[in-house]
Amino acid sequence: MFPFQIERIYLDKKAEKDWVTQHLLKSLPDVPVERVEDKKNLIKQFLPITDPIGMGKRNLLITHFYGRRLKPCPGTSRHICCGYYVINAISNCPMDCSYCVLQGYLNNPFLTLYTNWDELLQEIEGFLSMGRTPLSRLGTGELSDSLAMETLFPVSRFLTSYFAERENGILELKTKSANVDPLLSLNHRGRTVVSWSLTPQPLIGEEESGTASLNERIDAAKKCQEAGYPLGIHFDPMIDYEEWKKGYEELVDFLFSRIDPKRTIWISMGGFRYPAQLKGIAEKRFPKTRMFLGESFPGRDGKIRYLQAIRVEMYRKMVKWLREVTPDLFIYLCMESREVWKEVFGWSPENSGHLNVLFEERVREFLRRI
Repeated sequence: MFPFQIERIYLDKKAEKDWVTQHLLKSLPDVPVERVEDKKNLIKQFLPITDPIGMGKRNLLITHFYGRRLKPCPGTSRHICCGYYVINAISNCPMDCSYCVLQGYLNNPFLTLYTNWDELLQEIEGFLSMGRTPLSRLGTGELSDSLAMETLFPVSRFLTSYFAERENGILELKTKSANVDPLLSLNHRGRTVVSWSLTPQPLIGEEESGTASLNERIDAAKKCQEAGYPLGIHFDPMIDYEEWKKGYEELVDFLFSRIDPKRTIWISMGGFRYPAQLKGIAEKRFPKTRMFLGESFPGRDGKIRYLQAIRVEMYRKMVKWLREVTPDLFIYLCMESREVWKEVFGWSPENSGHLNVLFEERVREFLRRI
């Protein structure tokens, strides 16, 4: 039923009566449940361990989240950011990509699901009522995949129904799964974008364990498009490997042979980048990974990046292939400088605020057509 195996559930007694908790327990009737009084002490019992991320894909913690769950995208200093806001409903991910940045800073040995959804909605409602921008973009998928656990933990359905009733906010669900069937019958009103991170299939097979294949992802995207959802596509991270030109050109051709480009709301591109500590962790967990072979250097934000000339060449090629599909696609760069924008497109947003305005214009124009 699920592409992962839960071996034990740890249930915070404060969350025991939540309806979401009861749904979860009914979905996993054969998994042992241990009730806990203090989740901090629970975590201490497991530390230190050599692979908290790996262990966290087998142990499920059901609890409440205390504090803010809606935060601006961390972005990166001295680079243009799109003004996106992140909703944290799940921490850790059942998938296991070799390059996942969560390996570098999550030391909690649990796949953690937060069940106090009423407080989450109150926080989102308060944020939207502030009128920070005419149209705010919010989404899940920062600390976990948005849809990999949807059959078990229906937070995306819950949020999709909520955003369907909002005029000043739009939700994005980012995924590498094909688990879209729970979304297809919802009355979403076009206020939820379902987005896929796409990579050539050889890299999916080598570096993205537990994810859907490229064909499965595109089949799922087609289902969502037929159900009226706007689609987002993220070529991020783009990976520099020996046959990247052939791989990414074929990927673009295959993608748009299956889905309608005119019903794709946005496309992002971003070169592989990572905090310095990730390399040692990832190579220990994935000895055969080839992710760290490209020519790279520490960027101005402290992250390790491909050389600028490499990134610009990759972006230019992708823009060429995408524009050949249709010239009016909305394409943007994720976490890049104005200098790189100008080299790729011949122009650049003035700043992050300007890019956010361009997003608002794109979303409103797109929604008028559906």
